[in-house]
Amino acid sequence: MGLHKGFLYFRTMKKRLQRLLPAIALLFSTAGFSQLKLPALLQSGMVLQQKDSVQLWGWAGPGENVTVTTSWNAQQYSTKVSDLARWKLKIQTPAAGGPYSITISSRNTIVLENVLIGEVWVCSGQSNMEWSYYNGVKDIAAEFPQAANSNIRLFQVNKTGADYPQEDLKAGWTSCDSNQLKAFSAVGYFFGKRVQEQLNLPIGLINVSWGGTPAEAWTPEEVVYSDPVLKEAAAKLTKVDWWPTTSGKAYNGMIAPLTNFTIAGVIWYQGESNTGTYTTYRQLFTKMIDSWRAAWNKKLPFYYVQIAPFKYGTTGIGALLREAQHAAAEHPATGMVVITDLVDTVTDIHPSRKKPVGTRLANYALAATYGLKIDGYRSPEYSSSVVEKGKILVKFNYAEKGLRINGAQPIGWQIAGLDGTTWYSPQVKIDKNSVVLWHPNLKNPVYVRYGFGNTSIGNMESLQGLPLSPFRTDNLPVAQVPEQ
Repeated sequence: MGLHKGFLYFRTMKKRLQRLLPAIALLFSTAGFSQLKLPALLQSGMVLQQKDSVQLWGWAGPGENVTVTTSWNAQQYSTKVSDLARWKLKIQTPAAGGPYSITISSRNTIVLENVLIGEVWVCSGQSNMEWSYYNGVKDIAAEFPQAANSNIRLFQVNKTGADYPQEDLKAGWTSCDSNQLKAFSAVGYFFGKRVQEQLNLPIGLINVSWGGTPAEAWTPEEVVYSDPVLKEAAAKLTKVDWWPTTSGKAYNGMIAPLTNFTIAGVIWYQGESNTGTYTTYRQLFTKMIDSWRAAWNKKLPFYYVQIAPFKYGTTGIGALLREAQHAAAEHPATGMVVITDLVDTVTDIHPSRKKPVGTRLANYALAATYGLKIDGYRSPEYSSSVVEKGKILVKFNYAEKGLRINGAQPIGWQIAGLDGTTWYSPQVKIDKNSVVLWHPNLKNPVYVRYGFGNTSIGNMESLQGLPLSPFRTDNLPVAQVPEQ
């Protein structure tokens, strides 16, 4: 065996051994004591997904039998522990309700008490999903007097990266109250509160977010590295000391341990750390979504937040990242909420008002996943445009009741001719769910932009108060979007 081949062989064997070490250690520990052990997700106070075939799993002595008894129907399930000391089985959950108990027995017995059946959602992303009362979120303190709600259960995943997919993590279920809420995702809480109120059933929220992380860190590394385009883009990310930027590291430590646990869907708020690689974000993000769905073996609804205007300078092009996020909404069972109207200052990458963000995500889920009639849960979006007599007529979807200006004068609009070299701030006239644009110095307008710029904020909205989604009708090269 040559020196190079020998090196590759030993490196491969080392990686295989590293993958097996947790299982080997667990095997020896359980072989000696034969103790039934459950993952952190399965504990008293948890919420299980309603009307579904949900998975229970854990570890015990190899070859032993594990029995599970559920109190809601007194039914017993059983399985045999594998030679790697693992066991897994599925149980059928009823319609929302509780509290119930689940008894799990092998050589020892574990009784899970105060178990609720309802809807379980994962809340993930970077700092804007992570941000809580302790990070200065303004609208969370008002919730404290009425925050105690045993029908909202919180599961806070600790920040943990890993080289290989993990089977367990350190965390616990708690009932929502003012003390637990202080450190929990504000967006996640407001989403859960709205869903819980509208559906009147228990809600489980799993917060698995980490400020600064790019989407690559939340995507299995094989998904990124098997795609030459994504692999090249990932190599451009700047490594830092405070969060993982390498592909798969956050997924391995924080998402992989959750994938045995049945959930209803995902809400996501991330993108600021990918503004430097906006050209590949749509491809990366949709592949990340598909990889999560494959891991859960379920076509999970995936609702996400379009990043807000911010003064990026030369560090990235937020306008083009927002454009990539908008394009990603064509992916099946996804939906995007727009928050350009919630920005107090473009020098803070963390818009402080999180309640309307969570509420908009909840309204999308309530309408698209749960079938409730929510008036105007989608922001108006560009549909088509036509030039007539020196004016551009622009039509929009999801503005059936009409459009309005939130302010004295319309802002955020630009039009240009065919060469796209000079952009004008046009006259704007609203005609129900359409807009007419023109400028006296532009005889032949061709292109329209709205809210297109790192810091550009328009003020047009639907009659239900949702902001018009930023857009452009041109496909001109953009080296750097000016801070407008």
